[in-house]
Amino acid sequence: MHRVIGLLTMALTLTTVSGCSYLFYPRAGDYVTQAKGANGVETMTNLTSMMEATASRAKGGKGVDSAFDDLHNQFHALDDSFCEVTDAQSKTPAYALAVTHKKELDAIFRRLWKFKDDQPQRDQHLELLVAELKELRETLHAIK
Repeated sequence: MHRVIGLLTMALTLTTVSGCSYLFYPRAGDYVTQAKGANGVETMTNLTSMMEATASRAKGGKGVDSAFDDLHNQFHALDDSFCEVTDAQSKTPAYALAVTHKKELDAIFRRLWKFKDDQPQRDQHLELLVAELKELRETLHAIK
């Protein structure tokens, strides 16, 4: 019994401390490298542009096709890139708004994942995701 509890504790710990790492989404690290900017905000800005292009490619598809898989990994890269922001940047009101946009993107992506096999819901959620990415990018420009 103690062994099972120990294994469950270790699995839970690995799952919860995996933020800012690529244990579960190793390709996300590749996208961060491609989008790398002079600082964390520039990296996030580059990732939003990359995600917009990928979301456009994912329209009309079904299931976890290549474009959707790329978007999924880019989403996790963007999520993790919030860890690269400096302390000074993280204390700005614009960063607080960026975190709100991040939470909205989380909700949109969860719905997108649910409807990945259903058209036209998939395309509608992709459009909503692109609109939210544009708002996030505008907010990120205010942080610089």
